[in-house]
Formats: sequence, structure tokens, C-alpha cells
Amino acid sequence: MAHKLNKPIAGYHLLMILSQVDGEFPVAEGEVIIRYLDENFPIHVNLDDEFDTLASLSKDKYMTHFITAMNDFYEDSTPEERDHFLDFAVKLVKADDKITREENEYLTALFNAWVPEYEE
Repeated sequence: MAHKLNKPIAGYHLLMILSQVDGEFPVAEGEVIIRYLDENFPIHVNLDDEFDTLASLSKDKYMTHFITAMNDFYEDSTPEERDHFLDFAVKLVKADDKITREENEYLTALFNAWVPEYEE
């Protein structure tokens, strides 16, 4: 990824990767992403380029891209905005009533980076 992502786009990338790391994409996870989009993009925005970028990532590149998006979001956000986003991330991984090892790994990386007092 050559350019810095703005905060809403970085959040979209984070949620999409979280939804894909376990190899499944249940409807309930998609609904969380739609709520995020509704809240963060009050006007219709074309996310085709973002979707193409994410779709072209191989699974072994997910964590690198996730960390980049995580850092881009962090740079442009307040602690309150990060807390609010973490709520979306937790709702997403819990949406299908199971948290996989992969989802836990990515969610833990997010908490470790954004919540200084968080330790596993």
C-alpha cells in the first residue's frame, strides 16, 4: 500500500480483513460493516477500489496490511474514536457467535497497539 488511508477507509480495511481472516464471511459480519459504513460515510461513497485492493491481498499479506491500516487510523483519530472503532471490531468478530484463533490474533494486535494498558 503506497498511500496513507484516511480514517474511515482505514477502518473499512480493518473490518474487512477481520471478517476474512477465518476464511468465512457470515451475513452478520457484513451487517456490522454496513453499520460502520452508514455511520462513517454519510453520503454514498464508491468503495470499489478499496474492495479491489483488499480482494487482491493474499492471506499472508493480511497482517502487514492490517497493521498499516491500524496505524493510519490511529494517526487520524482520538482515543474516543479508537474506542468506538474497537467496539465495531469486537461486534464483528462476535457476530457469528464464535471467535476463531485468527480473529483473536488480529483483534489482540489492535488492542495491544491502541490500548496501552491492555495485556493478554
